[in-house]
Amino acid sequence: MMATRRTHDWRDALPAVRGRISFDAPMAPFTWFRVGGPAEALFRPADMDDLITFLTGLSPEVPVTTIGVGSNLLVRDGGVPGVVIRLTGRFAEIETQANTITAGAGALDLTVARAAQEAGIAGLEFLSGVPGTIGGALRMNAGAYGAEMKDVTVSAQALDRDGQLQILSLSDFGFTYRHCGVDDSWIFLAATLKGRPGKAGEIAARMTEIKASREKAQPTRARTGGSTFANPPGHSAWKLIDAAGCRGLTMGEAQVSEKHCNFLLNLGDATAAHIEDLGEEVRRRVLETSGVELRWEIQRIGVRKAS
Repeated sequence: MMATRRTHDWRDALPAVRGRISFDAPMAPFTWFRVGGPAEALFRPADMDDLITFLTGLSPEVPVTTIGVGSNLLVRDGGVPGVVIRLTGRFAEIETQANTITAGAGALDLTVARAAQEAGIAGLEFLSGVPGTIGGALRMNAGAYGAEMKDVTVSAQALDRDGQLQILSLSDFGFTYRHCGVDDSWIFLAATLKGRPGKAGEIAARMTEIKASREKAQPTRARTGGSTFANPPGHSAWKLIDAAGCRGLTMGEAQVSEKHCNFLLNLGDATAAHIEDLGEEVRRRVLETSGVELRWEIQRIGVRKAS
């Protein structure tokens, strides 16, 4: 459990903002796994100027972590030191123009795909199969169904840790498989994505196909964090996990999905430690049976709770 707030600490010196700041804020409700300890402080800025004010006035020693809707996130049971920033509201706005769409970092990927469909912009349908927000999609070069962010990103805006605005072009991202090279401390604000002319009906049909495929193959209605491990070069993570005998493996209330074994599930009362330890056991067995080391795709933040 995170320490009780002291009479005088860094939280007493936070800058005045228009957004909402909560102390010792539970994080589990903000993650799809529904597990994890509290954040020392949770800040939901009103807009970009509010976020700039906050960052410029925040002590540089205070850790900052940015989250979206928690779809690809595991918050450890000991909680998250420093400030967690969650982008909602104005950060979820979307605009379309010609064959491009500009979306706030807090916009849901599915909502962006639907906006593109309504505007007759093809090429962004894959986002309807990516759980999460545009900010998270940029951070991990998210992809599915034959496309990824590097294929559609034109530019983006971000704030560095000092609150300075940075304008990024595609070449600045250093996109590789499920990774981007932008400084981890930078906070994405918005991205401009480019598609191509398309017919709304055909785009909608493709999105329907993606939805059906996803629901057939993945445990979409479970408490999960999405794809757990990145596919190693030349391999499919799920096949390696299956070959290692991990399908259905449990630890506490955490389970390797029997439907798609690259997904970990919270069966009801799992802790973050159950989920992470299960993932590490999967990695150990896969390395032992295949010689391949799996890399976590799920972002793990915070500290482990002392046992």
